[in-house]
Amino acid sequence: MTLSKFPLLACAISAALLTGCTPADLPSAADASASRTPASQTALSEDAAMQQFIRQLLAQMTLEEKIGQLNLLSSDWDKTGPSMSADYQQQIKAGQVGAVFNAYTADFTRQLQQIAVEQTRLGIPLLFGYDVIHGHRTIFPLSLGEAASWDPAAVQTSARVAAAEAAAEGIHWTYAPMVDISRDPRWGRISEGSGEDVYLGQVLAKARVQGFQGDDLKATDTLLACVKHFAVYGLAQAGRDYHSTDLSDRELWDTYLPPFKAALDAGAGCVMTSFNDLNGVPATANRYLMTDVLRGQWQYPGFVVTDYTAINELVPHGVAADLSQAAELAMQAGVDMDMQGSAFSQHLAELVSAGKVSMAQIDQAVSRVLAAKYRLGLFEDPYRYSDQQRQQAAVYKAEHLEAARDVARKSMVLLKNQNALLPLKAGQRIALIGPLADSKADMIGSWSAAGDRQHKPVTLLEGLRSRLGDTTQIYYAKGASYEFGATDRSGFSEAIAAAEQADVIVLAMGEKWDMTGEAASRVELDFPGTQQALMEELKKLGKPMVLVLMSGRPMTINWAQQHVDAILNSWYPGTQAGHAIADLLYGDYNPSGKLPVTYPAHVGQIPIYYNMKNTGRPYEPAGPEQKYRSRYLDASNQPLYPFGFGLSYTSFTYSAVSLSSNSLTPDGQITASVTLSNTGQRAGAEVVQLYVQDKVASVSRPLRELKGFQKVLLQPGEQKTVQFSLSAADLSFHNQAMQQVAEQGLFELFIGGDSTTSNKASLNLTETVRFGTAPRHP
Repeated sequence: MTLSKFPLLACAISAALLTGCTPADLPSAADASASRTPASQTALSEDAAMQQFIRQLLAQMTLEEKIGQLNLLSSDWDKTGPSMSADYQQQIKAGQVGAVFNAYTADFTRQLQQIAVEQTRLGIPLLFGYDVIHGHRTIFPLSLGEAASWDPAAVQTSARVAAAEAAAEGIHWTYAPMVDISRDPRWGRISEGSGEDVYLGQVLAKARVQGFQGDDLKATDTLLACVKHFAVYGLAQAGRDYHSTDLSDRELWDTYLPPFKAALDAGAGCVMTSFNDLNGVPATANRYLMTDVLRGQWQYPGFVVTDYTAINELVPHGVAADLSQAAELAMQAGVDMDMQGSAFSQHLAELVSAGKVSMAQIDQAVSRVLAAKYRLGLFEDPYRYSDQQRQQAAVYKAEHLEAARDVARKSMVLLKNQNALLPLKAGQRIALIGPLADSKADMIGSWSAAGDRQHKPVTLLEGLRSRLGDTTQIYYAKGASYEFGATDRSGFSEAIAAAEQADVIVLAMGEKWDMTGEAASRVELDFPGTQQALMEELKKLGKPMVLVLMSGRPMTINWAQQHVDAILNSWYPGTQAGHAIADLLYGDYNPSGKLPVTYPAHVGQIPIYYNMKNTGRPYEPAGPEQKYRSRYLDASNQPLYPFGFGLSYTSFTYSAVSLSSNSLTPDGQITASVTLSNTGQRAGAEVVQLYVQDKVASVSRPLRELKGFQKVLLQPGEQKTVQFSLSAADLSFHNQAMQQVAEQGLFELFIGGDSTTSNKASLNLTETVRFGTAPRHP
């Protein structure tokens, strides 16, 4: 048992719990300040006990064993299940591996843990990590879809369920949440984040961390969260994955860093570096990011892990001549753990001998890794997460499946509903057509962890049949291909024949599941394959058409917007996809999702996002011709759908914006409010959104910025006053000196149902307020 190898541990834990066991070099309960609460006394004593335990353990470790703790290697899977190469297993036995990823199931993680605990000199347990992004076995909508719910509680529930299932299969640590702001839908990993907005990204980063980590990391239904990718990965040039990024310090601090800070403030125990270079310095070798910002400005105590072989990639980046220099650069920048590249395991010892890396740096990195294991309770019981009984009870639980269905419903966005075609009416004969209508593999999207892609997902055809039974005739045909370059139209005749027998055509079209995610960038965002060609043929029948759009990114669906009667964006809805879509199509649930990202009308508009700046020559669509303005010759500046947009089966009206005061003092608050009324015939939820515009500032400011939102459920005819509080901090930004300030002057506040609302009131900030200064890039 591990405890026998650490004689101090039992005493240290007792001290942490204030039970009277107090070694001389640990603080005793009697020494605690009388002014501290029992809870704070316990927290301080537990931290002291942990630090003492780690110091004692470090003193027993050889350099090779220390370096082993900084080495993260991947498990494998073969046809019969999980496996690990003999070479890697031998490295574990030699104490040369500190963590393993892609290993799960209670039995397999226990098997690997036994090697580390029972066959190594010190018995230090392994840390098991995995990409648990939007579910583990039970899969929820992909992250961008969850963001469309604008419902932090729903997002937190998704992470909570994912943690419970993953932890039951022996996983300790998830590589989530991804909090990269992205304004380029060509980039495939836009699907993995929360979209384009800073405020929404902050709120959902916090919700996901709290969902994964819960209130107690030692609880066996929680995971250590690893916020990624630090930093600016979502700004990849040309939307091409892994590409360079270059931006100003102001944009870095006002747009791209705040979601990371929100995740860290929520307690995220780990940070993952990004693949890209930032202003010429790859993130994995970027001392400014990891030392000046993360450790210095933010005082972050957790550990930093690289992304997959990111240290090795410093060589092709052109900043390291070989792997030894790459390892040195990463360690000097502040990296603690090397994922899969073996750069640290191969070169750190020689770097220490050469005086290029100090033993103090090694000890600091190892201490951070050991602290994570301690907080997870692995030194108390290294097998606590590898429980076969709990695994059987937790995976695909009925309540987990119901939660996945509920979050999927909340995530869908109604983009068009001409002549109130939706919800569909009982008795209407349905033609269900498209490559996504009955494809289980596509329903759970990319980054679907251990989700069973072949058997568990409910397709739209299955969901409709379950919802309708024998009461409604469904004519199904795949009809078209969604593969790139497909030209075969042999399925068109079957689809047209099905449509001719129906009253309503339901199209299930979009992208194949692996067209979004990592290494899935696109230069065109229209329907791949023969899908649109089939839509155009079906339109000739003159029958009402509903498009159920499935994708992991905004798409340029101009033809569909012009010619299809109703469009429901379902993203990739997850394990319960078919049931959730059927719930919305037939009105069992009223759509309430709003877009977390702008939909371009044309790829040439990208990057396009709601909070752009005005420029010195803004284009006004109304009025006379304006050639010398910021505009396109061949298209409008306007997006296809704006940020925050989404329709409902009911209707809402907003009163004028009311302010508790038209002046805001430096230490004061004002309340902005509207009365929201449900003027339709159905109960429905509306996301009420608050935006702010700084009219005149020392640097140019966005046209508007989201500063608050509330999701409000109203019955038909019901109304409610919705209030938002604002302080000077909510109006702040970084000025020319990189001071965070809210500057005296005029602001306009907008409250409405999307980012284009014109419902506004004016506010005056009476004095400039300063909050601090960000460190500048070297």
